[in-house]
Amino acid sequence: MQITQHEAQSLPPFQWLKKPAVDGPPAQRDPSVVERVSQMLSEIERKGMDAVRAYAKELDGWSGDLEIGAAELEKSGDALPRDVRTALEMGYERTHRFAAAQREHLTDFEIEVAPGVAGGQRHVPVSRVGAYLPAGRFPLLASAFMTVNVAKTAGVPTVLACTPPSGEHGAHPAVLYGAHLSHADRVFALGGVQALGAMAFGLLGEAPVDMLVGAGNAYVTEAKRQLFGRVGLDLLAGPSEVAVVADGSADPVWVAADLLGQAEHGPNSPAALVTTSEELGRKVVAEIERQLETLTTRDIAGPAWRDFGSVVVVEDRAGAVAVADVIAPEHLEIHTEDDDYYLRNLSNYGSLFIGSWSTVAYSDKGIAGTNHVLPTGKTARYNAGLSVSRFLRPLTYQRASKEGTVSLAPAVERVSAFEGLAAHGATATLRIDRVGRTSGAFDAIPAALREQL
Repeated sequence: MQITQHEAQSLPPFQWLKKPAVDGPPAQRDPSVVERVSQMLSEIERKGMDAVRAYAKELDGWSGDLEIGAAELEKSGDALPRDVRTALEMGYERTHRFAAAQREHLTDFEIEVAPGVAGGQRHVPVSRVGAYLPAGRFPLLASAFMTVNVAKTAGVPTVLACTPPSGEHGAHPAVLYGAHLSHADRVFALGGVQALGAMAFGLLGEAPVDMLVGAGNAYVTEAKRQLFGRVGLDLLAGPSEVAVVADGSADPVWVAADLLGQAEHGPNSPAALVTTSEELGRKVVAEIERQLETLTTRDIAGPAWRDFGSVVVVEDRAGAVAVADVIAPEHLEIHTEDDDYYLRNLSNYGSLFIGSWSTVAYSDKGIAGTNHVLPTGKTARYNAGLSVSRFLRPLTYQRASKEGTVSLAPAVERVSAFEGLAAHGATATLRIDRVGRTSGAFDAIPAALREQL
């Protein structure tokens, strides 16, 4: 989360205690990845399931059944420790509850625009969604809650899920149990580009999906980008990132732990501290180094902090807001004595975690209920995270009566004539002639316009 020279010119005074060692964005498009994904998608589109199965064997070493049967899904939880199973059930329930509340607040409506003319809006779900459930270096067990579950809560009739093959049963049992809890209609042991291509091209015994959702590695993200237009997307997200805004009251141990908690997602995951206290900033830098010494994922979190970590010191809370809004992080934590000030004034973030007790991990695992599929790479300036609204299309409609023609047709006729669009104007003229230009119904037309009819 580098601050560019141009961005710095518009910010209040600040100083770097630690700058990212790598200049520029952490996840640039690799030309070799772009080329490889393009070649794979082209071959999958041409050869269908033959190519899908060939890639599954080549890349994942899997030649077994692709679909996970309903009975196996149902018993997938049996392979899990009871406490893990209970935690997953809790994550599903809370994510579903929050998504259901979002849906309840998206209301349909109809209003009278003018006498005899009504306009309205209905929230209609997309028909088919394909969800990718990653299970690479670390299986992200809450992924199904954020994608499959939210889509089903939005009312999507058919949701397919694909997850990379793993072990003798074809997929990670905890990932399968999450898909089962989330009510996925069909689940496949299929990973990477071949999974997205199979869902987008309709190769899994189902029609092509309308949307692809879910996180993944660079190849998965690039496949989504190349398939956009053929299908809709949630986000082109990644790598995961976090920022913390803190003042002198913050606990440096907790701040350091929370920064490392997201840095361990990958060696290119940015972590930033924005603070009004230089003393706190220096303590956090020292504490991160201390915690890395014993952290089992230090080979991942260490390079992430070294190359993409940053600490910025600002003069006051207004400066902290300005810097945080430029960074526009995926996850933004607030550890201050005046958290409500930041809630009122911050604008650019994927999701906000208010107060030192609100660590990002609570949402990451689904236990807090909010969605963890969030915008990265400063796209939070104009984008929001995944929610039920992404699966719902706010479709408008209009209804005009014979009487309503007097409010519409004359003006449309005049505007169309001015534009030179004769056929547009004719559709209004026909209706005016049917009502009758001398009809008393046209008395409601403004006099200046009526004189020209």
